[in-house]
Amino acid sequence: MSAADLLPATRNALSLLLLSMADDEFVIGFSDSEWTGIAPILEEDVAISSLAQDELGHARALYELLAELVADGRNADALAYDRPPEGYYHARLLDHSRGDWAQTILRRYLYDTADDVRLAALEGSSFTPLASLVGKMRREERYHLMHMSAWLDRLAEAGGEARARLLAALDRLGPDAGTVLTPLPSETALLMADIIDAPMVELEERWRAAIEPTFARLGLPLLPPTAAPETARTSHAEAFRQLHDDFTSVRRIDPAAIW
Repeated sequence: MSAADLLPATRNALSLLLLSMADDEFVIGFSDSEWTGIAPILEEDVAISSLAQDELGHARALYELLAELVADGRNADALAYDRPPEGYYHARLLDHSRGDWAQTILRRYLYDTADDVRLAALEGSSFTPLASLVGKMRREERYHLMHMSAWLDRLAEAGGEARARLLAALDRLGPDAGTVLTPLPSETALLMADIIDAPMVELEERWRAAIEPTFARLGLPLLPPTAAPETARTSHAEAFRQLHDDFTSVRRIDPAAIW
């Protein structure tokens, strides 16, 4: 299918899906970019910057697809920068500040594993532009997941302060870990149109089953149920409001500037 083939209900549901994915990629990409120049080691300084750049590129591609779909005159920059904090639809997991290195690694691991399940469910999407984009994203995200998995092992197996910090981060992030895959309004329209291959509830089950062996191997406590799933993408913390103020600061100076 192309955009012209979509029923209004399907178009609205797809727009919300694209917005959630784009905002997820944009927020985590910008947040992790703040490690540039201050990562624990030089090699990781380069790596985390590259990962953040990938996420911002994915966000831009998703915003461009959304702009074509809604056709309301806004371009990708307007979608990314011209909304108030409460207008963003990213998962509450990404509302947490980057914190220390252990929290950044854990948040990225939880996000990347959940996002991998979501992308896999969209790779055969009947909406051709999305299926094509998802295929490209998965090829890049595979390396993100490998990198974060290696770091999770390293921190968990190090013992001492490194493991203690990881466990503390798990306490903070655990209740919000599943918010990446909480159900979306009008999700039924996506399923009926074969845009996604399963409801989000099933995707969350797939994700939890996929990461459980890793947590067991590393002796990490299993994740708790998702807290307040009904506000998983609509209630944002002060940490995000501060991040929003940072990433919109240049845009606010001259909204009409052409980059």
